[in-house]
Amino acid sequence: MKFFHLSDLHLGKRVNEYSMLEDQQYILNKIIIEAEREKPRAVLISGDVYDKPVPSVEAVKLFGDFLTSLKKLGAEVLVISGNHDSAERLSFAADLLGVSGVHISPAYDGGLTKVVLSDEFGRVNFYLLPFIKPAHVSRVTGEEVESYTAAVERALTLGEIDYLERNVLLCHQFVTGASRCESEELSVGGLDNVDGGVFKGLDYVALGHIHGPQNISPVVRYCGTPLKYSFSEVKHKKSITVVELGKKGDVKVGTIPLKPLRDFHVIRGGYEEVTSKSFLNGKSPDDYYKITLTDEEDIPECFAKLRYFYPNLMALEYDNARTRAEGGYSGAESVADKSPLELFSELYKKQNGVDLTDEMVKTLSEIIERIWEGAN
Repeated sequence: MKFFHLSDLHLGKRVNEYSMLEDQQYILNKIIIEAEREKPRAVLISGDVYDKPVPSVEAVKLFGDFLTSLKKLGAEVLVISGNHDSAERLSFAADLLGVSGVHISPAYDGGLTKVVLSDEFGRVNFYLLPFIKPAHVSRVTGEEVESYTAAVERALTLGEIDYLERNVLLCHQFVTGASRCESEELSVGGLDNVDGGVFKGLDYVALGHIHGPQNISPVVRYCGTPLKYSFSEVKHKKSITVVELGKKGDVKVGTIPLKPLRDFHVIRGGYEEVTSKSFLNGKSPDDYYKITLTDEEDIPECFAKLRYFYPNLMALEYDNARTRAEGGYSGAESVADKSPLELFSELYKKQNGVDLTDEMVKTLSEIIERIWEGAN
């Protein structure tokens, strides 16, 4: 059985105040073309369908059109909510959609949505586990669940999985050892880590949450985002993960590269250099750029001037003697990419001249986590 593994579409996202909707529509169309060519039995979307709990009308329509196109090709579609989604909103009319082959997990209620598909080797059980926190599991079980690892482990136990059969899990969590980037929402103090050992015995785990494609084990994988969403992702190779299940224990994982409408670039040099004809030659002017200028003197109205050469310039910063003396220049665009703990730590060091102690980090992490729990 062949299926596509996708995640973290983040439909409706804005990067440095640029709407990514056109880019997202383009890449979803590319995925449809590949689905028509590869004919997967199912398409898995492992969370963060939208960038916000209350998505824009345009983002909802884009996802609706994507689902319609996939169904026209005959693929079953399996979807879970991520930490950016509202599980309740995403799963609206889930029962009705399930009849047509679009299976969306509800907000966690103590069970696992199970979708069974069959091939020449028998059944394949797909389990849909939306993004969960320890508090979610404690709420439905009445038990004290203290860690994310314990929460996922308990959720899998309650799902009553038959490990003698072929089983695929859709999951949206941070697994210990995964490599993160700036565009992801970071939990304070690493409190959201899940030990990959909880997935032992599953035939494939389709992970979402991390934007860079990577394997935790041969059968536990983050497919990554289909698009780049920050300049920390410049070197990422975006793709569709393609999984082929044979008989029990036979799993093949491959990728199909995805080329975006507009790519992300980071360039560095003096103003005269980065605006010279020789430097611009071969560069796509419509791509997204972050420029670090090395001029010792600030260029008047520099951003507007650079926009003439780079219409989609997203970020500008200086690296020179002045900024290095000030501890390094960081434009406002980087603030949104930092966690509350990082921001507080930087402020504390600037005001006091020393770093937070380990005990202070632990206490602050717990306080921020409690605040986030209350907000969600």
